[in-house]
Amino acid sequence: MTGTGTPLAAGGGIAAGAVYPLPSYDTPRARLNDMGPAALSETEIVSLVLGGQPEKALGEARMLLGKFGGLHGLLRANVSELTQEHGLGPARAAQLKAALELGRRLLLTPAVERLQIRSPEDVAALLMVEMGHLDQEQLRVLLLDTRHQVIRHVVVYVGNINTSLVRVGEIFKEAVRENAAAILLIHNHPSQDPSPSPEDAAVTREVVAAGRLLSVDVLDHLIVTQQRYVSLRERGLGFGQ
Repeated sequence: MTGTGTPLAAGGGIAAGAVYPLPSYDTPRARLNDMGPAALSETEIVSLVLGGQPEKALGEARMLLGKFGGLHGLLRANVSELTQEHGLGPARAAQLKAALELGRRLLLTPAVERLQIRSPEDVAALLMVEMGHLDQEQLRVLLLDTRHQVIRHVVVYVGNINTSLVRVGEIFKEAVRENAAAILLIHNHPSQDPSPSPEDAAVTREVVAAGRLLSVDVLDHLIVTQQRYVSLRERGLGFGQ
């Protein structure tokens, strides 16, 4: 993962107190804008919540996650404990606690309130605006429960979507981890032409076959642009018996 901004000292350790500037395109904020929040590490997300200089915030986020044992430890920590950390005043500690509380409440949201996918239009409404404006091709997987309600979506690949580069195992990794009952693929065409290519159909065919082996239903594969989308299932591409 790029974007750590923390140099290594001789022997492989982290150079104490050293902060090197990140390229503007590699800051957490730039990566979020270019690839979406699902592509960020926990350290990058916490650094954005903390705010301030990206390089310094990444170091603070890394230190906090390490000291408190990850996000669950930070959630258990109180504001007083957090403000004892160097550079983390009451305002930033409260900001971090508020963000963690939002995440906790979201996890407690009853399943009936989750978005349910009933058609390709539902998927397009969820992700087309964000993905249609990306200037680089990106493949995401929508994870769904047994009622086809959205668990979350993850970025699994950035670049040309073809069978020689996309690893089917990566597509199902988070689905298996989340015990998802179904998945749905979605990727964008920066050319603004949503027409499926032979490679798009080939990737879909491989994923559908793997889904049958894993008992994970592959509902569809959508290609989106700023204004249009295409469902490969509706076109009969990659979903043949």
